[in-house]
Amino acid sequence: MSEKNETLKLFLAILVTVGVIFGGLWFLLERWAEINERNLVPATKSLSENQNHVTAENGCNVANIPNGTFNYGGSTTWAPIRKDVDPVLQRICPQFILRYTQPIAEKPGSGTGIEMLVDNQLAFSQSSRSIKGEENAKAQQKGFSLKEIPVAIDGIAIAVNHQLNIPGLTVAQIKDIYTGKTTNWQEVGGPNLPIIPYTRTKEASGTVEFFIENILNKQKFGVNVNYIGTTTEALRKVALTTGGIYYASAPEVVLQCLIKPLSVGRTTTQFVPPYQEPLVPTPECISKRNQLNAQAFRRGDYPITRNLFVIVKQNGQTDQQAGEAYANWLLTSQSQELIEKAGFVRIK
Repeated sequence: MSEKNETLKLFLAILVTVGVIFGGLWFLLERWAEINERNLVPATKSLSENQNHVTAENGCNVANIPNGTFNYGGSTTWAPIRKDVDPVLQRICPQFILRYTQPIAEKPGSGTGIEMLVDNQLAFSQSSRSIKGEENAKAQQKGFSLKEIPVAIDGIAIAVNHQLNIPGLTVAQIKDIYTGKTTNWQEVGGPNLPIIPYTRTKEASGTVEFFIENILNKQKFGVNVNYIGTTTEALRKVALTTGGIYYASAPEVVLQCLIKPLSVGRTTTQFVPPYQEPLVPTPECISKRNQLNAQAFRRGDYPITRNLFVIVKQNGQTDQQAGEAYANWLLTSQSQELIEKAGFVRIK
């Protein structure tokens, strides 16, 4: 009887011990689940914050860029940048919406763009020339000033007909042609053929204003000069006119197949081509375009170069913030590479 009691006591002791062990394990499991549940929300929040941080770093990393829709416009020279470079900014910074705006009654250009900027129709403008004193004076009458930020290098290239046999022109010879002093190609080493010069009007085009200021030394066009509406129209005219000549932004001329880009020099012994030699033969041009002579532009060997500018209001408001953010983005290494691919020369 005593032996049976001892066995029962032992069984009960084992049962109690097992119960205590399982009870402790259950308590620990409950506590672990509770702690885990409490930590889940902070962990998820931290992951979300990290994702947002990564998105910000890999996405729109343009400093001080404002949100909203901003009108911009101006120089037609900038068309390749608006086509190939600006859409990249739109993709990485969708909150910064750019809306290209043309003048209502006038042709687009650097001059009309700055005029629209002063009249508060644009947040900032694109220009192929520097700001004029009178333009800044008009802005100051409106309570702000204008600032120009250079972002790329461009050149003025000369277009002639493919049939015209001439090695090049000096800057002085170009001036004489457009002021009416030289009227036959024979006078500058070419065939006995009348020169038919084309130009756009001064009022709209920053390229024309630059040409008059820097090539013609502020002299007027000769009576022999033919005025044309657009560069596209002018290049078609030159392609059909053996004695035709036209000047425009280098990418608009060098990349064309209809015409021949001409070498330009300070003297007749140092003609520099605006394209990378050798010149691509006309039959191959469609599939293999000529490329800009970027090194000659950057070094200053090519005699007719200029800067492209973003024109910004200095008014301490959102428009100034938008213009400066846009210009600063164009000066990043990524954008400078895109500008080069668009046919211009990087400034840094």
